[in-house]
Amino acid sequence: MNIILFDDIGRINLLPLCYTRPCGNLRVGIVTLDEKWQHLASAKTSFLTEDYLSQKFTATYSSDNYYINGRVIANEDLVTKIQNLKEGQGLTGENENEIIAFRSSKSYTKKIEFLDEIEFLKCDCTYSILNNSYDIFTLNDQEIRNDFKLLTKNRKSKSISKTNTLIGDNIFVEEGAYVEASTLNSNEGPIYIGKDAQILEGNLIRGPLALCNNATIKMGAKIYGATTIGPHCKVGGEISNVVFQSYSNKGHDGFMGNSVVGEWCNLGADTNCSNLKNNYAPVKLWNYETKRFVNTGLQFCGLIMGDHSKCGINTMFNTGTVVGVSANIYGAAFPRNFIPSFTWGGATGFSTYAQGKAFETAKKVMERRSIELNDIDKDILKHIFEASSEHRFWENKPMNV
Repeated sequence: MNIILFDDIGRINLLPLCYTRPCGNLRVGIVTLDEKWQHLASAKTSFLTEDYLSQKFTATYSSDNYYINGRVIANEDLVTKIQNLKEGQGLTGENENEIIAFRSSKSYTKKIEFLDEIEFLKCDCTYSILNNSYDIFTLNDQEIRNDFKLLTKNRKSKSISKTNTLIGDNIFVEEGAYVEASTLNSNEGPIYIGKDAQILEGNLIRGPLALCNNATIKMGAKIYGATTIGPHCKVGGEISNVVFQSYSNKGHDGFMGNSVVGEWCNLGADTNCSNLKNNYAPVKLWNYETKRFVNTGLQFCGLIMGDHSKCGINTMFNTGTVVGVSANIYGAAFPRNFIPSFTWGGATGFSTYAQGKAFETAKKVMERRSIELNDIDKDILKHIFEASSEHRFWENKPMNV
């Protein structure tokens, strides 16, 4: 199979996380959405996405293409349904406007919009789809369990040190991992410890947990499921139901719950993120499509943070805060619940984070992990800077939020 994961109009509700990546490159569970398709379908994947992302995330065509909605999460039944499609056939969800997948020899080079030549059938199997950014943490329990079965099937875990206290036996440790003097409880869900990952001494961990390759849990942390700590992330403090994409740090004390953190983010020491309102009311979250706060229906919802954003020590994020890409937040008291991309400041006020300064920081941060901020990455960030200017209300007219 040649799978092309396409972005549709629903992408806007996954901003700011999809400002810097296609929907199909998001991590939910242990692996990213495209990696799930690769594993389950034994297929190659590529992306059909926004023009400004397409130089980094390219589409690869063949004479027989399976176009799949990048927001759809793969499962065995759905893979079988898609594999059984004939040329010119497709699947829709309960809403006939929601395209799940279609098969075509045609090489589409723009976003999928007009498909009059495709015969669409209603999908009769169960599947999950990311309709909102917070779906990433609400579906994370399910997806850690699914990915755990997928990645560990017919494999044997590396033995774990006797310095640890193990409760339950649903733990899998990859080669090169370091786990010492910690308590791991897998009775409530599986615990996956990736290659060369580290769990330092004195940690209290409850599954489901995905600690991905080269990630670290620092000493004395308290981790509740369902939490994913993406590749090369470093975390500490108290964490509950959070998904870190990759290369991000929350290395110190402070609470974070029911949240999603992008790549190359850093949360200063004693950063705290509220995930529950004092009156227990449903949480409202900034919506990029409607340009206002929308009721999520969730009682627990914390922080959604885009790539390359940072916050200083003792930062306090209120319940249901959205932070865009390349924001730098600092100072006492709660900043507003929507912080646009390329913002500099905090509760006392904001200014625009100049592109040059933002690039300097990103370059230094990435060099520490031996990764280059290249011209393609800069072009993507430049596009986001321009596209997000309407949200920086101090540059334009005041926003009604």
